[in-house]
Amino acid sequence: MTDLKWLNWAQRIQALAQSGLAYTHNPYDVERYRALQAIAAEIIAAHSDVEPKAVAKVLMREAGYATPKVDIRGVVFDDQGRLLLVKERVDGGWTLPGGWVDVGEPPSHAVEREVWEESGYRVRAVKLLALYDHKRHGHTPYIFHLYKIFIRCEILSGEPQSSLETDGVGFFAEDAIPALSLGRTTPDEIARMFAHYRHPEWPADFD
Repeated sequence: MTDLKWLNWAQRIQALAQSGLAYTHNPYDVERYRALQAIAAEIIAAHSDVEPKAVAKVLMREAGYATPKVDIRGVVFDDQGRLLLVKERVDGGWTLPGGWVDVGEPPSHAVEREVWEESGYRVRAVKLLALYDHKRHGHTPYIFHLYKIFIRCEILSGEPQSSLETDGVGFFAEDAIPALSLGRTTPDEIARMFAHYRHPEWPADFD
C-alpha cells in the first residue's frame, strides 16, 4: 500500500543490516550496519509515538539472517457453521486464536497449542487454508515483515476458557462478527475463511 512505503523501506533497511551483521567480521562494516539499523529505527519512530532509541533496541535484538516471522491462526467452526473467535486483552478486539510459531514446532502443533491456550478447546489441525503476506491484507502496520498461516481445525474437546492474552471466547455467525483486532485478523480474512468453509474442496490461498 502506497501510504506504508515508509514501513517497507524501514523493514528492508533493517533486513539488510541484520543479515550483514550476521556475516561480517569487519569492525567498520559492523559500524555501518549499526548505522543502517539506526536509520530504520528513525523512519519507524517518525511514523509512531515511540522514541528512536526504543525502536533501535527492538531491532538490535534480532540476530542472524533476516527472514519473515510466522504468525499462525486456527480456523475452527462449530456444528452450526459459526467461527471461533477470541477477544484480545491488549486492544479489546476479536481475532482468530493464534500467535507466533515457536522454533522447532511444526505448524500443525503450533496452531493446536495456540487454540488450546487462547480458547480452552482441544483441536486437531486438518487443512492449510491460506498463507498470506501480512502487508497485503489490510492489517495495521507491524515493525517486522511477517507471514500469516491459516489452518482449519476440528474440535476434539474442551470448553470456553480465557487466558493471559484473551478475556473472551465465542462462536460467531458470518453476519455477526464483532469488532476485530486488525493487527491479527481482518474482515476480508474472516470472509475468506467462511468461503473456504462453504467450499472445502478449494486449494489453499497464497500470496
